[in-house]
Amino acid sequence: MSKLTYEDKINIYQERKQGNTINNISKKYGVRKDLIKYLIRLIDKHGYDILRTNKNRNFTSYEKERIINRVLINNEAACSVAIDEGLLSNGILFNWIKEYKENCYNIVERKRGCPTMDKKIKTINKEETNEEKIKRLETENLYLKAELEYSKKLRAVVQARKNQQQKKK
Repeated sequence: MSKLTYEDKINIYQERKQGNTINNISKKYGVRKDLIKYLIRLIDKHGYDILRTNKNRNFTSYEKERIINRVLINNEAACSVAIDEGLLSNGILFNWIKEYKENCYNIVERKRGCPTMDKKIKTINKEETNEEKIKRLETENLYLKAELEYSKKLRAVVQARKNQQQKKK
């Protein structure tokens, strides 16, 4: 239902109440029939206010667990629970239940926003003297030389093993 605008959803509801068939509405707007049925039931229950135009509604982990328990423990139908709670799609509830089972029956909140980068803060003083700078660069140079030597020796060992295997054949 995400590709439908607020006006489309209202038009779908009004067309259905005027007697237009779900098949015709489905073809006109290019959405599945079950989404139209769900939308109509949702608006019947909560009114047009449920079709908000601004921001998505956030549910706390307590609310999510309460809603999931209505389905899993109380054996209520997922579709009717989704409509009672005012979810814009019953797929949301099915995703919550799937994640709940995958996480060993624990609610895990999804982190919002961009993931943070590993903060590797290099502590290079701007007030570093020339002597300190030379010493630091010499240390880095020594480290890089050792790394290069190690890499060369490793390549030589690998090449020697390949040569031995070829001789055995």
